[in-house]
Amino acid sequence: MRIHTVTTAAALLLATLTACGSNTDTAGTADTMRTPFPTITGKELTPEQKASIDAILGYPARPNAAQSAVLMADLNAIDPDIAHGKEDKAVSRAMDTCRSLKDHWGDRTKQVDMASRRWTSPTHPEGRTPTTAAKIVDAVHKNVCPGL
Repeated sequence: MRIHTVTTAAALLLATLTACGSNTDTAGTADTMRTPFPTITGKELTPEQKASIDAILGYPARPNAAQSAVLMADLNAIDPDIAHGKEDKAVSRAMDTCRSLKDHWGDRTKQVDMASRRWTSPTHPEGRTPTTAAKIVDAVHKNVCPGL
């Protein structure tokens, strides 16, 4: 998700900087800077727009409440500290993990390594062991992105 956020922010910044400029009137004085399009923040996007952007970027649909509950139960069965009671964070990480599965399809070692580093917690700030990370990958694949 971090790469997605940084890439999106960089693209928006670049678009804004290239689109902005100062106009000069006939007397040679600069008008105020004008942006040819409105600035959009995440708060202005509808859930449908966010889902559409995520789909374009290759992220799965956000799990519904029942799917999230099953995911949380599976993660808690592995180790309650994985999600450490934070469902929104766990779902976000699960969606990122699905993207990693898609990006590195067929490379189980890379998938497990990325999950190992992604699924940190207060008691595991360095990440997870490969064995635990492999279980997380399987739980996420089963519950969030089974179509991969």
